Amino acid sequence: MAKPRHLDSTLVVRTAALVADPARAAILQSLSDGRPRPAGELARHAGVSFSTASAHLARLLDGGLLGVEREGRHRYYRLGDPEQVVGLLATLAALAPAPPASGPVARALEASPIRRGRTCYNHLAGILGVSITDALVRHEWLALEGRTFELTVAGEAGLVELGVDVATARRTRATFARACLDWSERRYHLAGALGASLCTRLFQLGWIERADGGRITQVTAAGRRALRRRLGLELW
Repeated sequence: MAKPRHLDSTLVVRTAALVADPARAAILQSLSDGRPRPAGELARHAGVSFSTASAHLARLLDGGLLGVEREGRHRYYRLGDPEQVVGLLATLAALAPAPPASGPVARALEASPIRRGRTCYNHLAGILGVSITDALVRHEWLALEGRTFELTVAGEAGLVELGVDVATARRTRATFARACLDWSERRYHLAGALGASLCTRLFQLGWIERADGGRITQVTAAGRRALRRRLGLELW
């Protein structure tokens, strides 16, 4: 029998320290929509100077949380392993104490566009992501099994009819249909290769759109009608 693998506490502490800095956490969050960005833009997102951002980027690169792409004289930063890094950020956010049920913090979160709908790297999150996932479960297109979703025969037929590339999603090395704990809703939304394919298709159909050119995502009028007709889903 193989010996159990022991957790390397040194690596855990090193990674935790990288994420613990507010500026570095902001940089990682700003890259979680999957779009590479230059250092100057990341500095603005993090609210720090260019030189400070450069130092943070160097540490994140050295720690393996970031990668860099070069185009001529320009450098564009991206997440090193998007699924793992975004999963780490989501897990940390979900482990944080829930906001109070009332008061200024609760009201701010309730009104926040990023809570209403956002991309979690390459899949949908927030109320939008959780609502679509719940509708797929109600229609028995998905079934939750532990921390993964099982795609039913009816679900595969329905998603293929919608134009979702299920076959390609099955062939990727990523988890096929992961259940991702939503940090704002404290419930699961669909992630993994299938979640990414569904998100991509909804953008292609024009049912959802980016509200700010970044992570915030909203449903279009056509999307509201289509989701109501196909899944009985009532959205704002």
